Amino acid sequence: MSKFEWRKELKDIYLPKKPTKIDVPSMKYFTIEGRGNPNNEQFNEYVEALYSLSYGIRMLPKKGITPEGYFEYTVFPLEGVWDLDEVGRTLDYLSKDHFVYKLMIRQPDFVTEDLFHNVLESVKQKKSNRQLDNVKFETLIDGLCVQTMHIGSYDDEPATFALMEQYCDQNNLKRIEKTHKEIYISDPRRTSPEKLKTVLRFKVAEL
Repeated sequence: MSKFEWRKELKDIYLPKKPTKIDVPSMKYFTIEGRGNPNNEQFNEYVEALYSLSYGIRMLPKKGITPEGYFEYTVFPLEGVWDLDEVGRTLDYLSKDHFVYKLMIRQPDFVTEDLFHNVLESVKQKKSNRQLDNVKFETLIDGLCVQTMHIGSYDDEPATFALMEQYCDQNNLKRIEKTHKEIYISDPRRTSPEKLKTVLRFKVAEL
């Protein structure tokens, strides 16, 4: 059986080329919540914790453990749901210090609560990351959304959101939450800002 690769098998979810309506089903995730500027060290600890656990699941067969239903796959990309705290909402400018966010990495369907806890204990024995105990295993659903691919710096996202809002106006859709999701297709450590690829997604309702 060939390796499951999300870039090839799930292009409608992870590689949209233009603003599109999509009904996103429930999925399993490792999640962690944070607040403040994402350029600080704590944010990096959150991301590292999620990836450590995700690769811990992925590498189980190499440790002689093959969970029921396991299949070869590529680890899913990092995602984040972004909002502002109460102070941030009152400002007439965007302050990253007032961000509130939930970071997550999708997990294959064979991952269970017990498997999560087993891998968590195993990773904690090897990693000193203090954020590991803050990671949760959750099933989440985005539901009806509009999404598109943003190419460029994160700071330039407002222009892409404007295109998404225009798509909503043209297709009898209404954005129903101020929060939005970002899916990081590019690694910012290895990609110049103008070439970053980020899926932007927000929830909508039909009018």
